[in-house]
Amino acid sequence: MPRTWISLRNLQVRYGNTTVLDNINLEVSPGQIIGYIGPNGAGKSTTIKAILGLITDYSGTITVLGHDVATRDVRYKAQVGYVPESAELYEALTAEEYLTFIGTLYGLSEEKTSRKSNELVQLLGLQEAYRSRLSSYSKGMKQKVLLISSLLHNPEILFLDEPLSGLDANSVMVVKDLMSELAGAGKTIFYSSHIMDVVEKISNRIILLNHGTVVADGDFATLRKSAQEESLEEIFGHMTGFLEHQNIAQQALSVIQDD
Repeated sequence: MPRTWISLRNLQVRYGNTTVLDNINLEVSPGQIIGYIGPNGAGKSTTIKAILGLITDYSGTITVLGHDVATRDVRYKAQVGYVPESAELYEALTAEEYLTFIGTLYGLSEEKTSRKSNELVQLLGLQEAYRSRLSSYSKGMKQKVLLISSLLHNPEILFLDEPLSGLDANSVMVVKDLMSELAGAGKTIFYSSHIMDVVEKISNRIILLNHGTVVADGDFATLRKSAQEESLEEIFGHMTGFLEHQNIAQQALSVIQDD
């Protein structure tokens, strides 16, 4: 297994005259929890989709677990888990049927898929609805199913795009601790979220993207010292140039209170 699990060299993605990613260079090692953050449209999801081979029109080199993504060799995907920001589930299926289907796609035996699914469902509090159709699930329940489906095959790299969306407070704590446990076991986690305080607390490396370019890369202490700001939210505003949030909030209050 290579020491560098993800390598991006001069990655560029353009749509017409618009540059979405502009010469991104990253090296990612095992055991890192990477908080991959940036404003909407900064290129976060595009980066992940390119790494996963979902976007093929790019320049530069993407290597995952020693495999060049451009060769269309998909074997590396068996060692990758992915929770997209918005996913379409087969809502006519029960959670049990859906997870069995996903396990089969990853080459797991029916016995192993059933055992692991049952245990993870119980740990995440879905056992009572396990055999109910996904169409009856709340957003948070569907998110738990997606998380379980991304972990069934014990991936080495996990891509999580807003994974806490819709989860209750107890589940948020469980998932945050699970990410730390996975990293401790040598897994790599690419974590994208707009919840800055969570990214600040769980990430051992934070990469800030703005207009398709990496503008900050380091642990929280390094970024705080560089930006001379106390919180990741303040660092985010400093690095992206968005400093008007308080003024906008005050103006909005003025409009609301205008009789």
